[in-house]
Amino acid sequence: MNRFRRSFAAIAAAVCAAVAGAAHAQEGGVYIAGDGFSFAKAASQALSTNPAGQRFFLLVLPPETRALKANASGRLAATRKRVTSSGGVLMVCQRDIDSGKVDLGALVPGVVAVRGWPPPGSTALPPGERYFADEDRSVLPAANEGLRRLRTTCTD
Repeated sequence: MNRFRRSFAAIAAAVCAAVAGAAHAQEGGVYIAGDGFSFAKAASQALSTNPAGQRFFLLVLPPETRALKANASGRLAATRKRVTSSGGVLMVCQRDIDSGKVDLGALVPGVVAVRGWPPPGSTALPPGERYFADEDRSVLPAANEGLRRLRTTCTD
């Protein structure tokens, strides 16, 4: 009986790992518009790299955030719509909202604000935790690498 329990536990662990691996495999990468990459270029790269329907993340830094504004030009708005229609999640840094560089109220609905790493000594993100207590985990990458890249880019 003990051997049966160990075998069952091993099989259950393998199934859980396979399911978790499949979830990560169905999630695309993180792409960044800004710092030398236009919104159109970053969006084009993301769209060409991810199959339609695969969730991916497009972080947009100022001044490229103009593409996320409700009054964006027709071409930028069309590109933005292609990104979201293809599974892309549009993101901005919370630090840019806090500093006034980005007005969240002027952006199209659905743009996600991402926090950077907290300052040293802060307890806002307890050791070993990936998410802040009040964050919506469903809109952030499941993969550690993607979440780490977003947080690092959005840190002051």
